[in-house]
Amino acid sequence: MPKELDCRKLDCPAPVLQTKKLLETHALNQVRILVDNDAAVENLTRFLSFHGFEVSVDSDGISSVVEGIKDAAAKKIEPASAPEKAETPTSSRKIMVMISDTRIGRGDEKLGEKLMINFIKTLKEMGEDLWQLVFVNHGVKLSTIDSQVLEELKALEASRINILVCGACLTHLGLMKEKKVGQTTNMLDIVTAMQYADKVINL
Repeated sequence: MPKELDCRKLDCPAPVLQTKKLLETHALNQVRILVDNDAAVENLTRFLSFHGFEVSVDSDGISSVVEGIKDAAAKKIEPASAPEKAETPTSSRKIMVMISDTRIGRGDEKLGEKLMINFIKTLKEMGEDLWQLVFVNHGVKLSTIDSQVLEELKALEASRINILVCGACLTHLGLMKEKKVGQTTNMLDIVTAMQYADKVINL
C-alpha cells in the first residue's frame, strides 16, 4: 500500500513541505496525498514530477488525491540544504522581481496602477539580467485574464523569463481559474528562488 498523507485544510506550501519531508526520510516509490485546493494539486504535481514520479490526480470536486509512482531503482530525494549559487557569466546577473500589488507606491491609486503597467511593459529592457518574476498577494491579479499587461507577461515568459504566481494568494482571492500566465507556486519555491538570485527587487 502506498504511504498516504492527509493534507486537507492545509494551505501551501504545507502539503509540499510535508511531502518533501516524507520522501527525504523514507525510500518511497509510491505516495498519495489528499488535498482540498487547486493550488496544492498544481504544486504537488510539479514537485513530484520534478523528482521523477509519474503523477495522477483523482478529484471528486471537493477533495483530490495526488498520487505519485516511480521506478523502484530511482534515487530517493536527499535532505535539502541551502542551494549553491549557480555560476553565472560576469556580464549578467540573476535579478528576481517580486510584485505584491497591482500598483506602485502609495497615494493616488490610478497613478500607481499606471506606473505598474508601465513598469511591466518596460521590464524587457532589463535584458538577460531579468531572471524571475514572482507575483504574491494582490500582485497575482496581474497574471489573470483581466490583466492589462497579460500579453507583455506572456511575451516575457516566451523569452524564457520564469514567472511564478503564488497559489495560496490565487486561492484566497478566488482567482485560481483566472490565471493565464506563469507557474502556480508556493513559498518554498519563492524562498529557494531568493537564495539563487543575485538581487531581489520588491515592489
